[in-house]
Amino acid sequence: MGTIDNRWRHGPTRRQALLALAGMLAGSPLLRAQRDPHPITGHKRVPGLDEMMTAFDFEPICFANVVLARYEYMARASESEFTLRRNREAFEWVDLVERPGAATAALQTSTEVLGIKMDFPIMIAPTAAQRDLHPDAESAMYQGASAAKTPMIVVGRSTIPIEKIAQAATGPRWSQFYPVQDLKISRETIETFQAAGARALVVTVDQQTDTGYERDLHNRNLGGTPRGASGGRGGGAPEQGRGGRGGGSAAPAPMQGPALYRVIPARLWYTWKYLDDIRAFTKIPILLKGILTAEDAKLCVERGFDGVIVSNHGGRSMDYGPSTLEVLPEIVDAVGGKIPVLIDGGFRRGSDIVKAMALGASAVCLGRAPRWGLGAFGPQGVQRLLEILQAEFLEAMARTGRTTLAALDRRAVRVNFT
Repeated sequence: MGTIDNRWRHGPTRRQALLALAGMLAGSPLLRAQRDPHPITGHKRVPGLDEMMTAFDFEPICFANVVLARYEYMARASESEFTLRRNREAFEWVDLVERPGAATAALQTSTEVLGIKMDFPIMIAPTAAQRDLHPDAESAMYQGASAAKTPMIVVGRSTIPIEKIAQAATGPRWSQFYPVQDLKISRETIETFQAAGARALVVTVDQQTDTGYERDLHNRNLGGTPRGASGGRGGGAPEQGRGGRGGGSAAPAPMQGPALYRVIPARLWYTWKYLDDIRAFTKIPILLKGILTAEDAKLCVERGFDGVIVSNHGGRSMDYGPSTLEVLPEIVDAVGGKIPVLIDGGFRRGSDIVKAMALGASAVCLGRAPRWGLGAFGPQGVQRLLEILQAEFLEAMARTGRTTLAALDRRAVRVNFT
């Protein structure tokens, strides 16, 4: 039997061919033959910017826009991430006390912190690696913040030069600064920030140990690159590098000394004397970020610093620590109104901000949430997210019956931190 005859012998029959054609037509979406069990097409598309209802709506779109390693760098926290979760859970332990009689149009939400006038007690916290989320990085964040009339604290190790960020918008800015042991370098850096228009200096004083990110170990089983021994569980200074996006091919050097315990020698030298030294050439107010105890807050007042930021680095600094909202009242009491007390850590809703203000905060700093807006929709996403939180703040404040921030005191909430 020839080749052609053999193909004919083993080929489909006319009946089989017709059945295959019928099956293809039955499954064709063009003929609307195969019905979707969830026929609402809106379920299958990405929502638009004007459809965002809460800050949480931005996160899945941000997640879809960036690669996993870059998203996880932003999302992760120390060790088991207990502190990350506790930051959010703490808001469930504070109830708003509802009272009638306040319309949102009658509310006065403007305030002033260290000479910065703002329509709402909300600021953008300093966060690293914003170029991972948008090509224009911190400039895009600044544009969105300024459009929403929200001051921004620019991270000290920004992914683009501070001069370029300063040109991107006109809103008020502070600059964040990690201490550098060399006073000459410290002075040059701070003077650069001042020359670029920073109106306050935020010195981060926590994170003196390297952080173990257990999430990295879990994610490497989902396609990530295994890390060398030198990477440990966190790898490098957590906010200076990417800490776990994959290692090189060279054999890692064995860990020894403080590195065995994830201690960062480059930060263990932090002293009050250093802070006094840099104050000599800093011409703008200085705030210390990373304060979590009343004792440290009192020292800040005694040593003449201009403000504090209650912060646990979004849970990235130390696991099994308190939430920032829990320690806020004792720090406010310790300061006694002598300097402003700002706070960050897990803020996602306008009601969260109302609770912090009722417990004595001067303003609230937002870290991860604006990053979701930036990664989802760019500067417009940052603006929209902030405007959502501002509207939520007005609604929650109105429910307390308070019409001014000064009237928003501890009687506006019921607290159960025990």
